[in-house]
Amino acid sequence: MYQVIGIDVSKAKLDCLWFKDPETKKVKSKVWPNSPDGFTNVIAWAEKNTGCVISDIHFVMEATGVYHEALAYALHDAGARVSIVNPARMRDFAKSLGVVTKTDKKDSSVLARMGLSLALDDWKPEPKNIRILKALLGRLDALELDISREKNRLEKAEVAQVPETVIESIQTLLRTLESERERLIQEINDHIDSDPGLKKDRELLETIPAIGPVLSRTLLAILRSRPFSKASQCAAYLGVIPCQWESGSSIKGRSKLSKKGPSRVRAKLYMPAVVATRSNPDIKQQYDRLIKNGKPKMVAIGAAMRKLVQICFGVLKHQSEYRPQQA
Repeated sequence: MYQVIGIDVSKAKLDCLWFKDPETKKVKSKVWPNSPDGFTNVIAWAEKNTGCVISDIHFVMEATGVYHEALAYALHDAGARVSIVNPARMRDFAKSLGVVTKTDKKDSSVLARMGLSLALDDWKPEPKNIRILKALLGRLDALELDISREKNRLEKAEVAQVPETVIESIQTLLRTLESERERLIQEINDHIDSDPGLKKDRELLETIPAIGPVLSRTLLAILRSRPFSKASQCAAYLGVIPCQWESGSSIKGRSKLSKKGPSRVRAKLYMPAVVATRSNPDIKQQYDRLIKNGKPKMVAIGAAMRKLVQICFGVLKHQSEYRPQQA
């Protein structure tokens, strides 16, 4: 039986709470700094108060940008069980308890009660090669956003006929950003090629019609960063599963994509899915069938996005090149 400790993580501090007696709601709480010394104190405090070794303690925290990551790694390396919950799930659980206030201590209490009441998944750290790949891809996404912004500024400057020095400044920055983008893409390719597993996985993904270098490296980072056991789990994580809104005979809402998960990945999935409706035999057959049955075009494209993710999952799971199922 694990002892459960909820931790509300912020940039500066860690609010820890342990239910000493869940029946009477008697608790022990303590605040530590969000720093390596604070992590050591959290572990010592948890073992001293619970009377358990660290391997018998379950820490539950909310995903808070990047501020929870160092603590999660420290607790996992120490041998503790760690769960990281989605903020939306935590809010819904708090509402189900009738919690109407929000403080750091109250949040840590809700997290501890989640650990006591729900079967939470254990958090596992990503492999180092995937962490590096995701960091490089994140930086590339930021660069591409900056390039897009500078191009918009250049267009406005040219239309507004601003002084030539302003236009030259924008063009200089654009050249710098574009050069750095190319360097970073090469670094990403080198990182993938230097790892036999990642290199093979990327080659397998690119055997799928409509999957090119951009989407292959993006999906590679997603599919290898989490322990998905089924294709449907991956599709749900990326927010490309349909959500229905029906009740009885009076409420018949239109189904739509859940759109939960990383929106930047869905944005990169859209055009390849459109291409796949013409070039990928399995997806083309599905798309044509949905259109023939009267489904709106966007619904059929959403289904194509989901099917593309499922095919990618299957190719990596079975470590085999893509082979069309349709004759």
